[in-house]
Formats: sequence, C-alpha cells, structure tokens
Amino acid sequence: MYAPIMIRRLTYSAQRSAIIDKAQLFVSAFSTYDRLDRDSVSEAIQSINDLHTARVVITNAGAECLYDSLNAGSAVGKLVLYPEIAEALAGNDTVYIRYETDQIISKAAIPIVAYNRTIGAVYLLERDPDQAALLAGLQQTVFWISVGLETVIILFSILFFIHYWKRMRRLLLSIRKLHGGDYSVRLPQRGRDEVGQLGIAFNELAQRLNQSEEVRKQFVSNASHELKTPLASIKLLTDSILQNDMDRDTMREFVADVGSEADRLTRLSAKLLELTRLDTQPVEERELIAVAPVADRVLRMLTPLARKQDVRLELDCARDLQVLASADDLYQILFNLVENGIKYNLPHGAVTVRTYSDADCTIISVEDTGMGIPEPEKPHIFERFYRVDKARSRKAGGAGLGLSIVHDMVLRNGGTITVTDRDGGGSCFHLRFPTDSIPMEA
Repeated sequence: MYAPIMIRRLTYSAQRSAIIDKAQLFVSAFSTYDRLDRDSVSEAIQSINDLHTARVVITNAGAECLYDSLNAGSAVGKLVLYPEIAEALAGNDTVYIRYETDQIISKAAIPIVAYNRTIGAVYLLERDPDQAALLAGLQQTVFWISVGLETVIILFSILFFIHYWKRMRRLLLSIRKLHGGDYSVRLPQRGRDEVGQLGIAFNELAQRLNQSEEVRKQFVSNASHELKTPLASIKLLTDSILQNDMDRDTMREFVADVGSEADRLTRLSAKLLELTRLDTQPVEERELIAVAPVADRVLRMLTPLARKQDVRLELDCARDLQVLASADDLYQILFNLVENGIKYNLPHGAVTVRTYSDADCTIISVEDTGMGIPEPEKPHIFERFYRVDKARSRKAGGAGLGLSIVHDMVLRNGGTITVTDRDGGGSCFHLRFPTDSIPMEA
C-alpha cells in the first residue's frame, strides 16, 4: 500500500511549490517599502493580477491585518493570530497542506523583509477540489491495482507452496522406499532449482546403490559358487574314503586330493578377505618407493613356481625410478601379475617386468608370452570372479579374483592399469603411477 502514499506525497510537493511561488509574488510587490500600512498594501495589491487564490491576508509586523481578500468576515484591522502567520513573523517560511474528502487545503505564510527587518507577512489559503478528486481517483485506482497484485501474489504463493510440497512429499516417499531396499525408485527430472538438483542427486545415489546391490548379489552368488565346488569335492572324497575299503596308496591319493581342495579354499578365502580389506579399509600412507627392489623381491619369491612351469623371469628396471604408492600394495600388485603371467604362460615362455618414465609418471609393464587375451574379453578381465579361460583357470587354481584385486589396489593408490596385446603373442599389463620428479640416488 505504499503507492497511494507516494502519489499523495508527490501531489503535496507540487502544491507546496505552487503556493510558495504565489506567496513570493506578493512578497516581491512590497520589496520597495520600508513599512506597511493599509494604503500602501492596497496600492501594491492592485498591481498584482488575480492569482486565483481563495484568500490572501497581509499583516504588519504586529500581526494586524492590513488586507484581506475576503469580503464577508474580513479581518482587516484585527489581529490575525494564525500559527502560520506567527511563524512567518518570526522569520520562517511556513507551508501546511491537508487533504480532505473533496479538496486539498494549502496554507502558506512568508515574511516580508525590508532592510533585514521583518515588516509584515503574506498569508495565502487555497482550496483545490480538482486536484483532490484526481488524487482520490488515483489512490482508488492504485488501491485496487495493489489489491489485485497482492491477490495474484498470494494465489501464486499458494500454488507454488502446493507444487513445492508435492515435490518434497514425493522426494520423502522415495527416500523411505530407498531406505526400505527399493533401489529402483527414481524421481522425475523437472526443473533446475534446488529441489530439481536434489532430485538429480537422489537419482544418482539410487543408481549407485542399485549397482552396488547388483554387484553385491553377484559377488555373493559367485563366491557361493566358488566355495561350493571345492566343498563338494571334499565331501565326495571323504565319503569315498569312509564308504570304501582302500589300500594305503589309494587312500593317500584321496587324502592328497582333499588337501589340494583345502588349499584351494584357503587361497579363495584369502582373496575374499583381501577384497573386503580393500573395500573397507583406507589406503595406507603412500610414499616414494623404488620399483626395482620390489620387483626383484617378487621375482625371487616366484622363481620356484616359474621353474616348475618352465617359464623364464626377466627384470628390466631402471634403479632410479620410483612411484608414489603403498609398499605392501605395490608388492601385491606385482606379485599377482607375475604369478598370473607364470600360470597362464606357455612352456619355455617368459615373464618380463619393465619400467620407464613418462612425464610426471612411472610406467611399469608386466609382459608374458602366453596365449593372450581375446579382444572381447578385455573389458571384463578386472571384474570379480571373471575368467577368460574358465577350464584352464580352475585347473590352475584361480577363482577370477587376482586381477580384480590388482585393479582395486592400483586405483586406490592413484594409478591406472590397462592391458594390450604383446608383439609376438601374449599380454602386456601397463601400470601408470604418479612419481616424484627427482630421481633416486643409485
């Protein structure tokens, strides 16, 4: 409701300026007088054109009326003790404007000064019904416009609140469903405001939870299947031992098979525990580690297995290259890759570990001369329980977890891993790790 007030203020300002200008014209008519009397005032008034003023009063310094434009009820010869005149005789310009129902009443009083001495005052009174009617019309128009705008704003606010409440209610219901295990719930993508952004974040979270749940179910299914096979073999072998009379050599053979299956279970359990550790525990503090000593230790540990498989181990590492990683993780990564290279190699084959620098990274490659990995299989080799050659993997005692462990360890140490075909046959795994630009002293 500020608009009617502003209109009234603007109208009052215009009225003030107009009545002050009229009063100044009267004051200028007495600029040549050093004192005022009735004759001099009447003479001066006659020289001023009619200014359409409701009332004009001229007083001397003692507030005695020397001129009054009213015929009926004239105050000539009387003391005029209006507050406005008293203010003017004190040397102050005074203006009062009041709005009534059908008119605007303006009052102004200005001192008449001669030789720095107040010799009288001019008092003007105006009544303006036209301006009052115009002001009343404007105020009423603005009032109804304001009422209309406020009504629209209130209706819009109510509609916005209902729309916002429905969206929030849908979000809360979706959160409850998500909390209850329904990861397929999604929110419609509407708008780019805060609620819309919240919906996008919710959908992304639900998608990730759904993927995690699918991975978990697949992991449990695969783990159960992998555990079931050696357990079934152990059960079958023990039943055979208990139900049949066997000679000593046959029994030793059966017991050896039981031990082999138990070793397989042990390896599988160890890898499952390692995956759990990678998923739940934070990465150990990383430090700059020289690659060559770690790779040399890995090859020494795997030399007996390589001799048994008739595979040659080779090391081509610069002594000054280092990587920023966890020492235990780097050892486990190289151990798993070299072990795989030995198990799935060809007789008289070789596994080679090389290092070289590239900008601010150190690249470690593990090459083997085996049968290689088919191109359609490469995108899946880092998935848990995935095997390229399932029959050969089971025969070698693999469960499809080694490369998955390597992949997770590389990522959590800030590195990347890729696989390519080796020239002449076989596979080459490339590990890229961040490193320090300062080479280590030999």
